[in-house]
Amino acid sequence: MNPIVEKVYQIGIIPVIAFNSVDEALPLCKALAEGGLPAAEVTFRTACAEECIRKIHEEMPEMLLGAGTVLTCEQADRAMAAGASFIVAPGFDPEVCKHVIAKGGIMMPGTCSAGEMQQAMNMGCEALKFFPAEANGGVGMLKNIGAALKGARWMCTGGVNAKNVNDYLGYDQIFAVGGTWMCKSDVIKAGDWAKITAQSKEAVDTMLGLKLLHVGINTDNAGEAEQLALLLCKLFNLEPRHGQKSEFAGNYFECMKSPFLGKNGHIAMRTPDLKAAMEELEENGFRFRMETAAYFEDGRIKNVYLEGEYGGFAIHIMQK
Repeated sequence: MNPIVEKVYQIGIIPVIAFNSVDEALPLCKALAEGGLPAAEVTFRTACAEECIRKIHEEMPEMLLGAGTVLTCEQADRAMAAGASFIVAPGFDPEVCKHVIAKGGIMMPGTCSAGEMQQAMNMGCEALKFFPAEANGGVGMLKNIGAALKGARWMCTGGVNAKNVNDYLGYDQIFAVGGTWMCKSDVIKAGDWAKITAQSKEAVDTMLGLKLLHVGINTDNAGEAEQLALLLCKLFNLEPRHGQKSEFAGNYFECMKSPFLGKNGHIAMRTPDLKAAMEELEENGFRFRMETAAYFEDGRIKNVYLEGEYGGFAIHIMQK
């Protein structure tokens, strides 16, 4: 994966911004970054877009910048010269795609049909924009297309919001989404940067979506594990289930047949985006026992344990 596309994937949610003036550029991007979203797609729908990209790039080089609503080769050149790391278009224009790729840029053309997607991929576009996402069938449409276009990777915009963001990010061929719900135009005009920071944090929390999956309880042997699982099933009216290394009481309790990580056991959490959750936790000072990690066939991480214990329990985080 291209390093820029990889960075977009790591961030997960790319705020889409139409600046009203250059004066908004730095305080808005600082608010986004403080909220955990160090990225922006600056749309060329306003006259100050180019200058905003340049100012942010010069003052906040750590900010990942894309240029959106790019309709011409000339706009693409201006955007890249100003500091945009990737170019996004609302539609698929072969001329603009070829131009950006020839200059070594990252082009994400807007596509909404398998034909457009296939043409863009054959042209060398590693990442595609699916737009407008909800109006064109959302995740369900992409799952149908993705069954045939296994190599397609989408950033979805248009109708993506806090309520459905994890529906999109939960599909492995969608590497990111774009949206405006954390930086609405009226909030930008009001200069309420604290609100944008708060809404960005909420967006990150929603994206990570960490939820309790089950509690693992260590026992000394298989007989003790089965006895405990049956007791929990009776107590909470659950169905028992046998596993190779453990006995389950419904989906809530995993009784280990021999002691594993954690003095008392483990707490399993799940997230729709494990890689993003790991990066967020690492930024907050937590570390992982990578020797415990398991991976999907395509190389994506499947589950991993945190270092240390918490009340005698290890923490196991799993991809949903």
